[in-house]
Amino acid sequence: MASFKIEGGSPLKGEIKPQGAKNEALQVLCAVLLTSEKLRIKNIPEIGDVKCLMQILQHLGVVVKKNDIGDFTFQAKNICLEYLNTKKFREDGKCIRGSVMIAGPLLARFGKGCMPIPGGDRIGRRRLDAHLRGFESLGSHIDYNRENQYFYLTSKYLKGKFILLEEASITATANIIMAASLAKGKTTIYNAACEPYIQQLCRLLNRMGAKIKGIGSNLIHVTGVTELGGCLHTILPDMVEIGSWIGLAAITSSEIKIRNVSWKNLGIIPNIFQKMGISLEKKDDDIYIPSQKSYQIKKLLNNAILTISDAPWPGLTPDLLSILTVVATQAKGSVLIHQKMFESRLFFVDKLIEMGAQIILCDPHRATVIGLNHQSSLRGSLLNSPDIRAGISLLIAALSAQGTSRIKNIEQIDRGYENIDQRLRLLGANIVRIK
Repeated sequence: MASFKIEGGSPLKGEIKPQGAKNEALQVLCAVLLTSEKLRIKNIPEIGDVKCLMQILQHLGVVVKKNDIGDFTFQAKNICLEYLNTKKFREDGKCIRGSVMIAGPLLARFGKGCMPIPGGDRIGRRRLDAHLRGFESLGSHIDYNRENQYFYLTSKYLKGKFILLEEASITATANIIMAASLAKGKTTIYNAACEPYIQQLCRLLNRMGAKIKGIGSNLIHVTGVTELGGCLHTILPDMVEIGSWIGLAAITSSEIKIRNVSWKNLGIIPNIFQKMGISLEKKDDDIYIPSQKSYQIKKLLNNAILTISDAPWPGLTPDLLSILTVVATQAKGSVLIHQKMFESRLFFVDKLIEMGAQIILCDPHRATVIGLNHQSSLRGSLLNSPDIRAGISLLIAALSAQGTSRIKNIEQIDRGYENIDQRLRLLGANIVRIK
């Protein structure tokens, strides 16, 4: 297992370009299974989760050609469905949660699909009900193998229907949209997730020949077509990585410019960081964060403590709460972090407390952070990355801390962040990867 050795406490400086969006990439890569024609996708982040999903696609028979860095052509002409019945697929599928999104395309195109209980971050319960209920509504029969923890999906054909999702699940919305694109008749999905990455998936499918309306809303209408074709698609910048760079700049008093961020797709993310007292400027499509010795958390209009919580889009993505928690440790003032969606995501704060942060973990979903205002630095420590977002948050904390830190299990960070140590060194960070 590899680890990072970090000498923290020094400001960074420079420009950085965000990678392609991880969550969008996992969706659009599954969409290649909907057609036998070639699909070219650019700005794919070459990260652990994406590499794992691409291996699954290749085992299924998808031909993958690398044109350039982050630029790939896919063709799912000759698909081997027998792979779905193998122990190899059950193991591969459990590596990442994104593997569940191959089920919708395979079910729509071939009448069968499989869903192993997915892997990914251990941040609490992550149900599959919304996926399965959606497939059932479209006419799929579902069998569950308890021994292998494996769902088998079969259907002679899918038929459009009105589907009310009990939760605005991003992966379930993507899965059902892809399945409905080749179903007979019209499917209406209410309480659909409407994140920019779902919008991107819908636009990709429309260019492939699908008929999807209501893009950007929580009411999606999909009229099924008989076949889809190939096209060219470019993935958006990763909004969570952009938030990571903003947080890093603030807590390390660094001057950083983040280039080509696609401002129109960032939603309230810049505003949330400004509520934390962080200065940032919009320069064309870039974000400029000046060096700040101090940043003060804004109070509510009634002088109450600021509460930051996650919510479905256009609310704040839950993936940024871990980063905001770390940023708050060196702010002036206090903030309540409320993680509504996952009950294990805040457990990493015990490591921040060991580093000298003042945090009260109220319960599995809430933490109160009393900022140190850079008057008392965090201390270097031996850390372990429990998941992608907690991992990058601990890395940001280590870069701001005085002394040496060692972060183990960095494969979790590599799952979501491309060449993170190399890119940090370009900004002046003292970080070494130890194998």
